[in-house]
Amino acid sequence: MGIETVLDMALSVHPDRVVVGRRSSGLTCVRLDDLASRGATVLREHDARHAVFVGVNGPALPVLTFATARAGIPIAPLNYRLPTDQLASLVAQLDRPVVIADPVYAEKLTGVADTVLTTDEFLGAATSAERSEFTAAGDDATAVVLFTSGTTSAPKGVLLRHRNLLSYLFNTVEFASAGEDQAALVSTPPYHIAGMGAVLSNLYSGRRMVYLPDFSPQGWLDLVREEGVTSAMVVPTMLARVVEHLKGAPARTPALASLAYGGARMPQPVLERALAAFPDTGFVNAYGLTETSSTIAVLGPKDHRDAIADPELRARLSSVGRVVPGMEVQIRADDDTTVLPDGATGLLWVRGAQVSGEYMGKGTVLDENGWFPTRDRARLEDGYLYIGGRADDTIIRGGENIAPAEIEDVLVRHDGVREVAVVGLPDDEWGERICAAIVPEPGVALEPEQIRTWCRARLRGSRTPDDVIFVDDLPRTPTGKLVRRDLVSQVESAASV
Repeated sequence: MGIETVLDMALSVHPDRVVVGRRSSGLTCVRLDDLASRGATVLREHDARHAVFVGVNGPALPVLTFATARAGIPIAPLNYRLPTDQLASLVAQLDRPVVIADPVYAEKLTGVADTVLTTDEFLGAATSAERSEFTAAGDDATAVVLFTSGTTSAPKGVLLRHRNLLSYLFNTVEFASAGEDQAALVSTPPYHIAGMGAVLSNLYSGRRMVYLPDFSPQGWLDLVREEGVTSAMVVPTMLARVVEHLKGAPARTPALASLAYGGARMPQPVLERALAAFPDTGFVNAYGLTETSSTIAVLGPKDHRDAIADPELRARLSSVGRVVPGMEVQIRADDDTTVLPDGATGLLWVRGAQVSGEYMGKGTVLDENGWFPTRDRARLEDGYLYIGGRADDTIIRGGENIAPAEIEDVLVRHDGVREVAVVGLPDDEWGERICAAIVPEPGVALEPEQIRTWCRARLRGSRTPDDVIFVDDLPRTPTGKLVRRDLVSQVESAASV
């Protein structure tokens, strides 16, 4: 059984429901099924072993997702923002790829594979192809190849098998639970696990998918209002831009019942302003990794409401919530074997059927008992999971381990600080020195010593930044993840001036 089962199940209960696109012109379940089956024929005719997708959100993504499943090959969505040479390098790692790209990207991809089709050409061919019956590859076959964002190292191709994706879906989503009036706005890109997960989870629940190809705060708000969007998923930078755009005014999105965020750390001041702007919306923090087929833990709407209402619970807003059904977690010491008690900070390991932990050309990194090393530092407290950042980001100053997030969470509450990131730089005396890169609020003049005094009053002296620099922006991926290697270079250059 593969992910094509999701489409088969949806087809059996609401064949005529619009499941992709706008209410007035979207694809019904029957039409999606037909295009996917005929699209599988197109892929077979090109003798494809991988279908590469390079494009923005739109109807082509769900069609291609289920066409590849029915053809028994993986889909590999790539970051369309990458330069041609990097895209070509990723395509070259895939066996017999057929590239399907939006017209604006197809031209620059000429020659990277034997077959390069525009999305229009693929959908046109799928419309006229014969509908053939194929035997799916089975639940142990690879369904999706997603390349990691490469924020700390070269991108790696994560292999997500059908069974990984279905396990996540069956454990966390209720089949056919959505009413016909429910719609999900998908603005996370196809090459992100949340973008691929949205295709499966929304179709499985029966929720119509509305796509926003190019994000802008006003465009996002307009689409939510026009299409009666009831749920949406954003990354923190998107939510920050929406909140800033509103300038303290209410969002006025009465249909929006659920707003999920994830993919990177959410600054708590941004979250608190968002909760005020969307007073009738239930907020959900979803924490997961590409290697885990999406969500590991969820902080739900009630958790958010309780934390805002009770100052003693406010700290829970900085957690990622409780572990989802079907998943197990352990906090281990740096020796990778000693399991730490609740409240202790260590390395997060996870286990469950949804976990892949497998990389193309590299094999699995699961230990002998099936545990996956996330490389995130974390702690469990009262059943809530708190993420302290990547283990590689830890600053070791004078033999003391310091999580950048601990300092960032304090500095971002300064009224003059818009964004902040903390990194470590080599230091002859202390091993590493703490450097804070700050994006000031527009029109605000800050001084390094002012920032150091603020931090020293709220944290131990050893956590006070040794260096403070001011920058126009922080280097981030399109999904909001901080590119620390680029920031370190930026900070080193500023510190040497």
